[in-house]
This record gives sequence, C-alpha cells and structure tokens, in this order.
Amino acid sequence: MTKFARLMPRECLNQRRNVRQDLHQSEVSSFLPIQVAERLQTPTLILPRMTTPSLYKNIGVASTFSPRFLQVLSEAKRIRNRFGSQLNLIYVGERNAETDQKFSEVLGALELPLDSPIHYAKGDPATCILDVAKDKGLDMIVAGALEKEVVLHPFLGNVARRLVREASSSVMLFTQPDTNPKPLERIVFVADHSDHAREALKKTIALAAAENTQRLYVIRIVTTFDEIRAARVSETPVDRDQSRKAAADEELALEELVLSTGPTEVPIEVRCIRGNTGLAGSDFVQSVSADLLVVPVPPSQSPNDPLQANIAWITDMIPCNLWVIR
Repeated sequence: MTKFARLMPRECLNQRRNVRQDLHQSEVSSFLPIQVAERLQTPTLILPRMTTPSLYKNIGVASTFSPRFLQVLSEAKRIRNRFGSQLNLIYVGERNAETDQKFSEVLGALELPLDSPIHYAKGDPATCILDVAKDKGLDMIVAGALEKEVVLHPFLGNVARRLVREASSSVMLFTQPDTNPKPLERIVFVADHSDHAREALKKTIALAAAENTQRLYVIRIVTTFDEIRAARVSETPVDRDQSRKAAADEELALEELVLSTGPTEVPIEVRCIRGNTGLAGSDFVQSVSADLLVVPVPPSQSPNDPLQANIAWITDMIPCNLWVIR
C-alpha cells in the first residue's frame, strides 16, 4: 500500500494537490507528478465509493458447435450471472432436430435454462450476429476472440474484429475461454473524460467487485503525437506553462473520474501511460498480466468511423480478454 492508499479518498486528493504545489514551489515542475511517482515506486491507489450501475438485461452469445463452444458458453454464463441478465444464443446455420438436441444437452450440462432463447440466422457469420443483436435489442455480445498467434502477438479473427468495429451493443471477447472461468484478478480500464467513460467505469467496478478483482488499473494513454500537438499550440511561455500544467493535472483528472463513480472496496490504481503510439497501452496490459481490458467507445460512433488513435489497435491486436462498452 502506498502513502496515498492509506488516506480517505478526499484526503488523498488534497494530499496529491499539496504534492503538486510543493513540486511547483521547489522549481522541479519540469518533471510530471506521475513520473515522480514512478521513480519513487508509489503509484496512486484509490478506494472510491460503490454504486449500482444499470445492468445488461439481455446478453447474446455467438454459438457454434466448434471445439471451444462449451468454453465460450461457460464464460457467457459467468457474465450473465454477474449482471443478472437473460442469456440468448445466436446460431448461424440451419435449425433441425440435431441442433435442438445439441443445444439441449449443452444447456443442461451448464445448468442453464433449457428454454433460453436461441436465435437462428443464415448468411455471413459476423453480419448475422450483428443483425440479430440489433433486431433483438441485445445489450451485449459475448464471443470467442478467435485469435491467432503471430510472433507471440495474438490477433483478432475476422468475425471478432467486425463485432468490435460494428456492433451497436457492448462486446466481450475471450481469448482463452474455459469451462471453469478464470477469475478476473487484474483489470485495465482505458479512460477518457467523457460521461460515457464514467458510466462504463461504474459497470467495470461492479464486475470487478463481483470477481473479487485484486487490482483495477484506470489508465490514460498519452501518445507522442498528443504531446507534439499540445506543444505546437503552446507558442508563448505562458502557453507552454499552461500546457505543462495540463499534463501534470492529467493524473489528478483520472483520480477525480474514479472518485465520481462512488464508494467501492475494489483497489483502484490510476496511471498515465506515455508512448510513441497507442500500443503503449497494449504493452502496459501485458506488463501487469491483465485478465481483462475494458475500452469505452461512444455508442453514437458510426461503424464507419475509425476509433481514436490511442485505442485503434484493439481491432487488430488483443493482449487479453476484451470488453468494449457502448
């Protein structure tokens, strides 16, 4: 535990502000507070308040009779239990006596309701899953990531990639699903300063509490391009000073975001991750051996619109299980 972790949340913020003032007065403002924290090995740990977020009422799981079908369905059952949702199965293919029998056996084996809705569709798998999710008003799609390993980097399969890019609902992908789901002990949440991100963080905290997560990292990815763009805008000494102050306050803004979600017992650590590209975020996820990466995406964003540069890599490379919240 760090010295900040032992303080109450509001006292923690006051302490952080005092640290920033002391740094400024001692004329070492050229070092950002997060850099100082890293050098002292004292990351910011926050214990915020707990509130109950709006739950996912209907979850759909992409179902195929592949070798990993039982594992993916087991993961979907875990998420269904965590959020108190109804589980829907989406099957791309013909309905016949054989498929009915297989679904009955699998649902019975996992102790899921035998009358769980099963939606059949024909055509391109990704298109069918997206259409069913939209037509049936599903709040989340659960699927296998269907990734492949290339030089130790896992890549999304074509269906999973389209779900991430085009789904109007939230999407949760599992890279290595298991019939006995592994606890989500370490979760990384990629934050911005929007209201949508705040609501997404509430959902993440609720899942983390149910999973007895050991650490939830709330990170902000700042790329070299972001810093260069800010530097170009800062043409005068006053502008440059304001730019440095804004950068120094980035971590404080993350703390305020976390505290605004309410009280919880989930240990939360905030980090500003800096790198040449958004892939610095992927590197961080792997460095902490995260079990789940959570990325909020504005629900109003069109499937044809590219994701922000600092998170665009999630449509190709997936370092762990992925939860895209819309």
